[in-house]
Amino acid sequence: MGIPIPIIGWSDQRRKSNYASFQSLQALGYQSLGFTVWILSYLVIVILASIVLLVMLGPATTDNENLQPWVVVLLIVMFGPLVIYFLLPILAAAACALGRDFRYPVMGQRLARYLDYDPARAADEQTWLVEEHEFRWVAAMGHFSILILFWGMLAPLTAWALYGKRSPFLRFQSVQTLGYQAGATVLAFAALFMYLFGALLFIAWTGVMGASNLDSSMGILSIVVFGVFLLLSFLIILLTPLLHVLGQWAGYRLLKGDDYRYPVLGKLVDKWLFSRRQ
Repeated sequence: MGIPIPIIGWSDQRRKSNYASFQSLQALGYQSLGFTVWILSYLVIVILASIVLLVMLGPATTDNENLQPWVVVLLIVMFGPLVIYFLLPILAAAACALGRDFRYPVMGQRLARYLDYDPARAADEQTWLVEEHEFRWVAAMGHFSILILFWGMLAPLTAWALYGKRSPFLRFQSVQTLGYQAGATVLAFAALFMYLFGALLFIAWTGVMGASNLDSSMGILSIVVFGVFLLLSFLIILLTPLLHVLGQWAGYRLLKGDDYRYPVLGKLVDKWLFSRRQ
């Protein structure tokens, strides 16, 4: 629910409170873009820490007393970033409850400049946030949320439901993103299904024939079928990161001011929306 709630808060507070709108958009950025940066950084940290520990410990280390400090260090490296990730929004919620202008590290100041948000500006000089950049930020966060399997689709779906009729730009980007994420999600589940289905067929055949008959024609066939399903699953798994990278690229291009369209899908969505307007 961390994905749709900030969009709902932003939609409700637009042109009512710059403070509430900014904090909602900032929370949306942390839940989507922040999650993307965090998960990628987390993987790099864990891999590098594991390699460093293995090199420092060496294969000959068997003393439990020597291992214990390193195990503690490894646990801190693995779970420390996770604690920090959840701690920051808790601090943000507390700060907002006290009426303070909380900013996430790195992202907060950049977003404030992007939206032209300045709480120190005099009341008679106060203007609303830049509307185009608001819409672009919401649309881009929908693209970035592709890493959040299945639940990431809530971002474009919520934006489409709330602002689909008010902003043609946000409507197109939301529908396009929703279709793209749905396709990526289906592929991920298809890879899992192929692997499990092939494994079940292999187990069923070996159970019926017995392990001693694996060198028979049916046994070889079961191995071949399982290998085909395993290969198809592996190919889809290799394709998934490329789809995620393209989603991140789409979000980046929107923030840079482009009207990004996915190959093929963009034209299909454009035609579908045009037919609905007729």
